[in-house]
Order: sequence, then C-alpha cells, then structure tokens
Amino acid sequence: MPEYRRILLDGAAVQVTVDGAELVAGDGRRVKADDAHHLPPVVPSKVIAVHLNHRSRVDEFQIGLPDTPTYFHKPTSALNAHKGAIVRPEGCKWLNYEGEVAIVIGKTARNVSPAEAGEYIAGYTVANDYGLHDFRDTDAGSMLRVKGSDTLCPLGPGLVTDWDFRGRRLRTYVNGTVVQDGSTDEMKWDMHYLVADIARTITLYPGDVLLSGTPANSRPVQPGDVVEVEVEGLGRLTNHIVTGPTAVRADVGAQPTESEEVLSTALGGDWEFRGIRPPRR
Repeated sequence: MPEYRRILLDGAAVQVTVDGAELVAGDGRRVKADDAHHLPPVVPSKVIAVHLNHRSRVDEFQIGLPDTPTYFHKPTSALNAHKGAIVRPEGCKWLNYEGEVAIVIGKTARNVSPAEAGEYIAGYTVANDYGLHDFRDTDAGSMLRVKGSDTLCPLGPGLVTDWDFRGRRLRTYVNGTVVQDGSTDEMKWDMHYLVADIARTITLYPGDVLLSGTPANSRPVQPGDVVEVEVEGLGRLTNHIVTGPTAVRADVGAQPTESEEVLSTALGGDWEFRGIRPPRR
C-alpha cells in the first residue's frame, strides 16, 4: 500500500514516499524516517469528528449509540504531526487520548451515496483526537476548546492509499503499555457512511479529514508521557505530552473545572459512580 508523508526538508514542506527506513522526495533527496521533521500528512480545510461510533466505547459508559451519528468540528489550528508535542495548558489536569482512524478526502464530495463515497476518499491516516476535558462544562455542546485547542489533533505519520478499513486493529499505548485495544469492526457506521452523511449538506474538499471515533478506555495522560496510536496497515503515530509555557488566562472567560461531568468523561469506566448514578450537575 503506497504511503505518502509530508516533512520539512531543507526549510520547505515536501511530500515524500516511504522506502524502507528512508523517506524519498520527488527529486531523489533521501532522509531517514527517524530523523525527519514530520508535518501533518495533509492540509485540510476542515476537520470533522464523530462523537461516538465504537460499541466498546458506549458499553464502557453504559449508554447506547444514537440512531444516527453526531459530529463536532476541530479547527485546523489544532493540527499536529508525528513526533509533535501535545500541550496540556498550565492549570489543566484532564487531557485524554483517543486513538482513531482518520479519513482523508481525495476529491470534492457533495451529496454522494455511501456506495459512491469510497471513490472520494484519497486514503487514511492515524489520528489521536485528544480532549481537554477541563473545559467540558462550558463547551460540552460545541466541544470547541475540549477538542479544538492548539496541538490536540495529531495526524500521521503518513497518508496510506488502497487501505481496506475492514477488520483492522487499533491500539493506543502510553509509555509502552497498551491502553486501548479495539477494531474497526466495532464501528456502527463505516468510513463510507460517515463521508456520505457529512457530504449531504457540507462540501468536502481534497485534504479534508473526518475522524471516525475511538474505542473504549480513553484516559488522562500527564506531562512526560509518550502516547502512540497504532492502526494495522497505517503505522504508528507517536507524540509526547508537555505542559504549556503559560497558564490559561484567569482574567477572561470560563476557567477549567473539575466537576462530576468532567471526571465521569475523563475517567470513563473507572469513574467511581459508573453504573450507580449519572454525574451531578
């Protein structure tokens, strides 16, 4: 399966192909993959994510999947890349990983059927849909700061074409330990359905990204942690967690919170009252 990456090479963004342990530019320049400065593999006009899709995720929360998918938007300023630093702002505590498969659009799509949607997909990449749940009380509707804060949308390492999404294993690691272990077969709505659903009313352009959902066991990470998401046939996306250089400003806007709503989401099935009662508001 061909894989394309974008890296910073001699000061310019360059598309490269993978040749074993090396990356090869169109003009023949080579660099070791481990030494390359990776960029997001695509430059989207928008990033759209499905809220819930994996059955293990809703089973963990002891809820059901909706009849049809719902979505939120991640601003492109949240984009990050393979080996990039994920910033947990000073004053925040509840930053969760969510390993996912990202769909990348290959040609303009509008009002296409699920049966046609595959023709509009360029390929797939690995994503980690981080959530800063300290802002969940104020942004639960839009998820804007929860999911859209800077650095919280790493993609990569590359764009893989001709990849069959069926029956693929997805695992997330924190400091080398498996913390999520799921499969695309858990998804209620497959990649083609998601593209067709969004494209009913929103035009999708080449490079646009759709995040397809995460399995069970999303949990908080800490500064210093190394988080990896591995998807069978797509590769492994690696990032590390750092503390932001400045605290969230206290003189404007809603502040980070630690309510039961925040804790119940961040801790998932480990929340002490899971299955006993809903979070108090």
